[in-house]
Amino acid sequence: MEARGGGGGGGGGAGPACGCKGIRSCLLCEGPALAAPPPQEKGNFTYCPAAGLAVGSECSEFVGWAFPFPGVFLLEEFINQDEESEMVQLMDQDDWKLSQSGRRKQDYGPKVNFKKKKLKAGGFIGLPSFSQEIVQRMKAHSMLEDFFPVEQCNLDYLPERGSAIDPHFDDWWLWGERLVSLNVLSKTVLSMSCDSEENLQLFATHSQGSGASNHSASPQASQNHKSNNLTPTSACENLDSWDIDHSSPARLIPYKEVTVDILLPRRSLIVLYGDARYKWKHAIYRKHIEHRRICVTFRELSAEFTLGGKQEKLGKELLEIALTFQGKPV
Repeated sequence: MEARGGGGGGGGGAGPACGCKGIRSCLLCEGPALAAPPPQEKGNFTYCPAAGLAVGSECSEFVGWAFPFPGVFLLEEFINQDEESEMVQLMDQDDWKLSQSGRRKQDYGPKVNFKKKKLKAGGFIGLPSFSQEIVQRMKAHSMLEDFFPVEQCNLDYLPERGSAIDPHFDDWWLWGERLVSLNVLSKTVLSMSCDSEENLQLFATHSQGSGASNHSASPQASQNHKSNNLTPTSACENLDSWDIDHSSPARLIPYKEVTVDILLPRRSLIVLYGDARYKWKHAIYRKHIEHRRICVTFRELSAEFTLGGKQEKLGKELLEIALTFQGKPV
């Protein structure tokens, strides 16, 4: 997931062109003397979508501990293999523009100047036709029944380019609460981190010998499970082996010491909202790009551009353009 911004520029040094600038780099522009990559440690917690908990990873100092991690909605096999193949084939018929950190991109959305907070249609004529069925399918889930995307960004990650994206928040002025991404062609890991100076409360876990799930671990976890309506999946295969132990004392640690891995299976759909949108930064690290991977991210408008907002009229015009589904990359 990435906020739209300029690519362009060169990464310095001879070799194939790339879109890096500033402090960002990729394997194409780093050259023989490889630049130090950003921190890529394994997350010390792993998100379990069926329970709504971040669970201490094996071999970390937090094994046996967990905490509620709200704001994530994950659906596996949102599209099938044939649909995935057709979608990628249609994407590859259009040009991919160079972007930063070894990525390529295709944008379908309005022209934005985030620094000056200016927005206009520009060359935007709508989202692509192949996304119409995907957007309609989203609305079958209560989480997304009122989701109306005004922008789509396709990001192409390749291991030979060292593709990655640094920890970041998507823009809050223009984009609304829900960030929706479809992960295609290969699995990956979405890495979550938090810069808060506050402390996080951890809860001890214990084994469930019966193998039966107990989703009453916490009010947050229980509610998350109900809203997701998910069963244990490959993203959390050991759900039945643990639960929160309320008889043990809690543990406080700084948020800055915590990283959470969200495992994204191939063809899965993820929604970030609430704390996962506004409190936790998200990133994709190089080591998690093993094969070509495309991220298709859909964004809705913020309250400023929706009903009752001071730029409601402009938002309505842009949304009408988006939902014609006749667009080409801009």
